[in-house]
Amino acid sequence: MTAFTITPLHDEFGATLTGHDLTGPLAAPIVEEIRAAIDAHSFLHFPGQNLQDAHQLALTRALGEPEANHVTLGNTGRVEHFHTIGNVLDDGSKLGNDHQRTVFQTGNNLWHSDSSFRAVPTFVSIMSAHEVPGEGGETEFVSGRAAYGRLPVAEQARLDPLICVHDYVFSRSKVAPVSDSHAASLPPVRQRLVRANPATGARNLYIGSHAKEIEGWSHDESRVLLDALLAETTRPQSRYRHRWAVGDLVIWDNRCLLHRGTGYDADAHRRRMRQTRVTGACNTLDEAVPPLAAE
Repeated sequence: MTAFTITPLHDEFGATLTGHDLTGPLAAPIVEEIRAAIDAHSFLHFPGQNLQDAHQLALTRALGEPEANHVTLGNTGRVEHFHTIGNVLDDGSKLGNDHQRTVFQTGNNLWHSDSSFRAVPTFVSIMSAHEVPGEGGETEFVSGRAAYGRLPVAEQARLDPLICVHDYVFSRSKVAPVSDSHAASLPPVRQRLVRANPATGARNLYIGSHAKEIEGWSHDESRVLLDALLAETTRPQSRYRHRWAVGDLVIWDNRCLLHRGTGYDADAHRRRMRQTRVTGACNTLDEAVPPLAAE
């Protein structure tokens, strides 16, 4: 017996799961079914869940170790597990387009994988929608697994051994200043350019806005490759655009998906999304990558 009815969302990835209330007990078979769906579909949409923070944190802990919010940690040293995405604060007040926090969050509109700039990057992100704008505010997703699969075998073999440097300051300073303490807490890290799902062996590109350059290559050579791979990965026909509804719960696999916000008018609309993340198992360089079938 399965707890969920699973309906595909996109030709390349994604599924809607219905049939089980995640505010209730999270028995081991439910958690394992969600884990299997993450490996199979990468993006999971659970409509109408209406999770409050306590429910969301329980689900996060069921899937692994909650990741500390790097902004709060870097700026204050305090461990906090929730990110608030949007312009509505805890007291219900709303920030406008010109507020520093709103401007800083426009960095989310770059294609990225959450926390790829950390030595141990994020496994999954979990987002619950509490208030959504009447216009705008969608989130787009693409699959690095599908993109890798479109590459010629010779190109896959060329990319497989490469190491990429990911750098938070490189990406986010394009949209807003990063404080000295925050920058110092997130030095550049080395990650595999190609990762593999540990359960299935499926390979994927691991790139995005935080990917600065290829180790051992010049910056210009690195940008030619990384920009070309990003363009291939994010081609329009491969994108899934999620239109949020109040009560939505979404889980996405940062090991193989990129995502970005699409923007909204913070002067005219309210948006409050609560996000938690599950930390990964290890640095990507320590992950086992099975050989290609042709090898």
